[in-house]
Amino acid sequence: MRIVIAGGHGQIALRLERLLAARGDEVAGIIRKAEQADDLREAGAEPVVLDLESASVDEVAERLRGADAAVFAAGAGPGSGVARKDTVDKAAAVLFADAAVKAGVRRFVIVSSMGADPRHQGDEIFDVYLRAKGEADAYVRGLDALDWTILRPGQLTDDPGTGLVRLEARTGRGPIPRDDVAAVLAELVDTPATAGLTLELISGSAPVSVAVKSVAGN
Repeated sequence: MRIVIAGGHGQIALRLERLLAARGDEVAGIIRKAEQADDLREAGAEPVVLDLESASVDEVAERLRGADAAVFAAGAGPGSGVARKDTVDKAAAVLFADAAVKAGVRRFVIVSSMGADPRHQGDEIFDVYLRAKGEADAYVRGLDALDWTILRPGQLTDDPGTGLVRLEARTGRGPIPRDDVAAVLAELVDTPATAGLTLELISGSAPVSVAVKSVAGN
């Protein structure tokens, strides 16, 4: 498969790129800064320099053309202000989804957040983040031209992955290593039967492949 990842230099994305490249997929990661390119090459991915905050739908679609799947793993990051929650966590996700439609890429996986809700109340930065993520998810759900899956991980940690997870429509809150989020994403990309599902993810007792097959109805 050829898979294009938005937010290609993110902590989850770099892990995902390594996993996909190791299994023989062709991976491209969209990055904002040329100096991030070597990290992607080291992970086995082709770096594509493009700023999703200023690019047009046509420019993004051009990078997506010929892909089998698109993964939105970009985020403004914890140090960013309110404005970038809107321009990255919401607007860039919407742009990437529109570009996937335009490029004819049906399989679309978006990394969201537990608690994401377009109706979330509050003005603190995290409130704005959850609202932006929720609005992006709602937009993607409305696109019939995409076979979308929305993944909402719990509290992200840098602990080593265990390969054991809980993946359900509702899991309740809990931690999840970024390693395991990447492993679940790699499996989801390859499992189109999970299209149309919004899934929460925390650490659990099911091996990743078993957990994904279970929600896919296999």
